[in-house]
Amino acid sequence: MSPYNLAIFSLFLAPLLWFLKGLIKPLKSNRKLPPGPRGLPIIGSLNLLGKLPHRALNDLAKKYGPIMSMKLGNVTTIVVSSPQIAEKVLKTHDLVFASRPQNEAGKHVSYGNKGIAFGEYGHYWRNIRKLCTLELFSAKKIDALSKMRREELVMMVSTIRDAAIARQVVDVSDLVGDGIEKMTYRMLFGKFSDDRFDLKGTMLDIMDQAGAFNIADYVPMLGPLDIQGLTRRIKAMRKTMDTILDTFIREHEEAASSTRPEGYEPDFVDILLSVLDKSEERRGDLITLIDRDCIKAILVDMIAAGIDTSRTTIEWIMSELIKNPRILKKLQQEIKDVVGDAEIVEDKDLSKLQYLDMVIKESFRLHTTVPLLIPRQSMEDIVIDGYFIPKKSRIFINAWAIGRDPAVWSENVLEFYPERFADKKIDLKGLNYELLPFGSGRRVCPGMNLGLVKVRQIVAQLVHSFDFELPNGMSASDLDMDEKFGLALPRENHLLVLPSVRI
Repeated sequence: MSPYNLAIFSLFLAPLLWFLKGLIKPLKSNRKLPPGPRGLPIIGSLNLLGKLPHRALNDLAKKYGPIMSMKLGNVTTIVVSSPQIAEKVLKTHDLVFASRPQNEAGKHVSYGNKGIAFGEYGHYWRNIRKLCTLELFSAKKIDALSKMRREELVMMVSTIRDAAIARQVVDVSDLVGDGIEKMTYRMLFGKFSDDRFDLKGTMLDIMDQAGAFNIADYVPMLGPLDIQGLTRRIKAMRKTMDTILDTFIREHEEAASSTRPEGYEPDFVDILLSVLDKSEERRGDLITLIDRDCIKAILVDMIAAGIDTSRTTIEWIMSELIKNPRILKKLQQEIKDVVGDAEIVEDKDLSKLQYLDMVIKESFRLHTTVPLLIPRQSMEDIVIDGYFIPKKSRIFINAWAIGRDPAVWSENVLEFYPERFADKKIDLKGLNYELLPFGSGRRVCPGMNLGLVKVRQIVAQLVHSFDFELPNGMSASDLDMDEKFGLALPRENHLLVLPSVRI
């Protein structure tokens, strides 16, 4: 059910809820909030979000400005739509905005918000983030996984080559998603399939439910009613995921007690188990750094982020390359110059592909994978640009709007033109606030480097090995670019192509 439909439904409850709310007198404040639309009783401005909230909020920002306030239900929400204000939130006052708002999905999917992505800021969160950065996403660990990534890349190329020879249509969205899924599962669990469980199906269901709009997150008094049935469904999925993850963890514990073969490369579960239940002393209190639920929450985060965002990024890049044959040919020539006649693009080749990096940046600009970033929450009252931001306000950075702002990117802002980055010193690490695909500051994505390696390598390999045309005689200009809002922002329709072999 869309936010708009839920808003209409909630209006039926408005008289009763408004009466109950009126029993408690709100504290008055003469401090000036940022400008924004006036909301309706109870639901606030939820009815204005539509099916694509990032676009709706961009339209509102054109009227109210780059820092805008609105009520979503009874939650004070601040929407930022300029790099200048984003820098003040994500850098100047990063600590104030370092926490996350808590929601129903996070409580169940992330085991009481024990994961990295949605956990509240504090000592526990800082420790698990440090653990993941140093042990799971280090350059050494990424290099150690290169052989595994190469094996999966070879299998992907072989599948597409067979389809090309048979003149069969390939679903790029599915095929890339399957390849990344196998890479992710091998990295986490040391295996890419297990006939006992439908891990892929379970995870897809969880991501769909976690990305669904839950009105209880904005109107908490409706939470016990579970109007949409989301809480009931997500609890059931959590139980299924529990069974799968507990089995894998137990098997890793049993294997750890036996002799490992020479040259064995520990997977992520092995690494997490090595610090299970270890504690440290801090200010006289004994604080457990990691327990079993923490391991499962981290694994769920990694599956969701590792598969969904990378697949979405690649399908948008490939869509734009197919729509823009000049850019595709230029990229193919660069790869040919670097790789030569070799069939596989190796890790060592990626740093030499400068035009590929421009293509990826341009795709992030137009098709930000997480268009509103993951929301933050203010931990104290603060004033930004003369406007009062109350404690526990929800903060959305509309990275999608910033990427399409003519004031930031000048002319031809809707054109896919990678060359615009040739003379711009803009990276993807969160230090340039006009381009924030991985966030910034304390909450920047810790798996950014691993994600970029996968995206670079898969895109480079696809365009090196194959040419693509659209099926049924469709012209490139007819390819739809419709979006589907969720945890990420994938294509509304899968990308279908007819490949032909180049290498």
